[in-house]
Amino acid sequence: MVELKILRLEHNKVLPEYKTEGASGMDLSAAITEAITLAPLERRLVPTGIKIELPLGYEAQIRARSGLSIKHGITLINAVGTVDSDYRGEVCVPLVNLSNETYTILPDERIAQMVICKVEQAKIVVQDELADSERGEGGFGSTGR
Repeated sequence: MVELKILRLEHNKVLPEYKTEGASGMDLSAAITEAITLAPLERRLVPTGIKIELPLGYEAQIRARSGLSIKHGITLINAVGTVDSDYRGEVCVPLVNLSNETYTILPDERIAQMVICKVEQAKIVVQDELADSERGEGGFGSTGR
């Protein structure tokens, strides 16, 4: 069990929540007082109205909502965002409209999901050579179609 501390800001009406018992991501809502209309290919940083405090060794991954993505082409401009355990600012969601139609984000609309994950910091070791592997230096598409 991870304790996630949340500071609700003045413009927030909806706290993050898991919608089902088996959900891995909790929904984040747009903490806005007026609707935001995104034109095709337009990007906007949408506030959630929360600040969070994660334990050291954890991150919050901000991910697109699949329904918004497939039905309306609304997704995150950075695919998956990371909120580090030492960040204390407001969690905001960088949305982009990849469709050919405008889309209006309403106040308190669910706009993304947040997944809490354990992470480790790597120890960097500089080497003169790397161990061989079956794949070697094969890049994109090198393991099949």
